[in-house]
Amino acid sequence: MRFLYRLEMTIKLNSNYMLKKIRTILAAVFFVGVTLLFLDFTGTLHAWLGWMAKIQFLPAVLAANFIVVAVLLLLTLIFGRVYCSVICPLGVMQDIISWFHGKTKKKNRFRFSYSPAKNWLRFAVLVLFCVGLVFGAHSLAVIIAPYSAYGRIAANLFAPLYQWGNNLLAWIAERADSYAFYSVDVWIKSVSTFIIAIVTLIVIGFLSWKHGRTWCNTICPVGTVLGFFSRFSLLAPVIDTEKCRNCGLCGKQCKASCIDTKEHQIDYSRCVVCMDCIDTCKDGAIHYGLRKRSFAKAQDDKKNADKGRRAFLISTAIAGTAATVKAQEMKVDGGLTAISNAEKPERQTPIVPAGALSLKNFADHCTSCQLCVSVCPNQVLRPSTSLLTLMQPEMSYERGYCRPECTRCSDICPAGAIRPISIEEKSSIQIGHAVVNLDNCVVNTDGVKCGNCARHCPVGAIRMVRKDPDDPKSLMIPTVNEERCIGCGACENLCPARPFTAIHVEGHEIHKMI
Repeated sequence: MRFLYRLEMTIKLNSNYMLKKIRTILAAVFFVGVTLLFLDFTGTLHAWLGWMAKIQFLPAVLAANFIVVAVLLLLTLIFGRVYCSVICPLGVMQDIISWFHGKTKKKNRFRFSYSPAKNWLRFAVLVLFCVGLVFGAHSLAVIIAPYSAYGRIAANLFAPLYQWGNNLLAWIAERADSYAFYSVDVWIKSVSTFIIAIVTLIVIGFLSWKHGRTWCNTICPVGTVLGFFSRFSLLAPVIDTEKCRNCGLCGKQCKASCIDTKEHQIDYSRCVVCMDCIDTCKDGAIHYGLRKRSFAKAQDDKKNADKGRRAFLISTAIAGTAATVKAQEMKVDGGLTAISNAEKPERQTPIVPAGALSLKNFADHCTSCQLCVSVCPNQVLRPSTSLLTLMQPEMSYERGYCRPECTRCSDICPAGAIRPISIEEKSSIQIGHAVVNLDNCVVNTDGVKCGNCARHCPVGAIRMVRKDPDDPKSLMIPTVNEERCIGCGACENLCPARPFTAIHVEGHEIHKMI
C-alpha cells in the first residue's frame, strides 16, 4: 500500500510539474513574441507574430473582434485566468520580476500571504476605465491597460537598448567589410510618453517585486473582467483537505495572495493559474482539475459570486449608460535623405495614417500601445503631446515622409485604429493637404531656384509656376492642387527652407478617397 501511495504521489507530482512547465514555456513564447514586435524595426517578424498583438484583450474589444473576445472568455471559463499568466505580456513581466526577487535570497521564496480581495477598488477602477474610454479620455484610461502599458515600456525603454546593440553590431560588421547589419537612429519620440513609460515600469516593477500580482488584482481592468468569469471556471487549482497538512507553503508561494490556507479556500477571481502552489505542495494536496465542491462551500461560493456579479453588473450598467449617451453624439465618418534641423510646424489639424478613416475613429480605437510607432520605417509616427490625445500616435515629417508604398502601420495595428489597406488604396487616400507659405520659400528669401517639393511629389499635386507670369525669366514658385494631394509629407520633408519649411501638411478630420 505504501508503494502504491508513493507511486500515485510521484505521478501526480510529475503531472503537476509538466503543467507548470507547459504554462511557463507558453508564457515565454508569448512574452518574447510580443516584445519582438516592438523591437523589430525591420518589419520582418510582423508577418509571423502580428497575431500575438491582435489576440490581446483590449485591442480585440476596440477592434470589435468578437471572435477573439469570445475565445478568450471561453478559455477563462474553462481553464481560469490563463490569459493573465500566459498571453498578457505585462502579466508575464510581473512574474519575471517577482521570480528574480524570489531568487535573491532563500527567505524571499515564501514571502507572500493571503489578503482579502479589494473588490470595491477593482470595480471602481473598471468603471472609471470604461467611462474614460466611452467619453474620449483615452489618454487617461489606457495608462492602466495592460497591453498598452507594456507596449509603451517596450517601445520607449527596451527598443532603444535593442537599437544601440544593433548599431554596435553594425559598427563591428562594417569594419569586417560586412553589411549584414545597418545602423538606425535612436531618439526619444516623445518626452512625455517616455516619462510615463518609466513611471509605469517603476510602479509595476515595485509592486511585482514586493507583492507579486497586486497590479493585476487591484488595478488592471482586464484582470477584473476576466476575474469575474474565472469564478465559474470548469478547471482550477483545488485543495484536497484530507491530504493537506496545513503547512501554509502554498499561500506563501501564491503571488496573487488568493489562497486562504486556514479555510482551505482559493479566490478564483484572483487566481492566475500560475501553478506555483501546485509545484510547492509536496503532499499532492493541491491539483489542477475539475472543481468538486461540497454543498456548504458551494453556498459560500455562491454568495461571493453574487457579490461579484452585482458589482460587475453595476459597473457594466454604468459603462453601458455612458456608451448610450456617447452613441447619440456619434457621426458616421464618411532613396532620398531629408534635410535636417527643420522645426515642427504648428498644425491646425493633426495628421493620422491612411486607414484611420478619421481623427474620431482613430481616437476611439487607439490603445496608445506605440506598436505602429515602433514599426514605422520612415520615423513619421510619434506619440502626441496634446492632452486630449496624449500618447496616441500622430504624423510629422521632420525626419521622413509617409511613403505611398508602405502600409506597415495598417498591417500591424491590433485595435482597428488603423484599418488594413492595400498599397493601391493608400495612394488614393487623402489624409491631409499641403499648404504653401511663400514668405519662407528660398525662391523669395534667397533668390535661388528650387522646386524640391514639386520634383519629389509622388502624386504630382505640386506644380511650379512663374513668380511673375509676365516675365518668362522669373523664378518658379510652387502651387498645390489640394484635390490631388494625399498629404504624404514628401514636400514638407524635403523643403530646404529653415527654420520653418515653406510648405507643410495640414491634416483632415475625415479622410477621403481621391
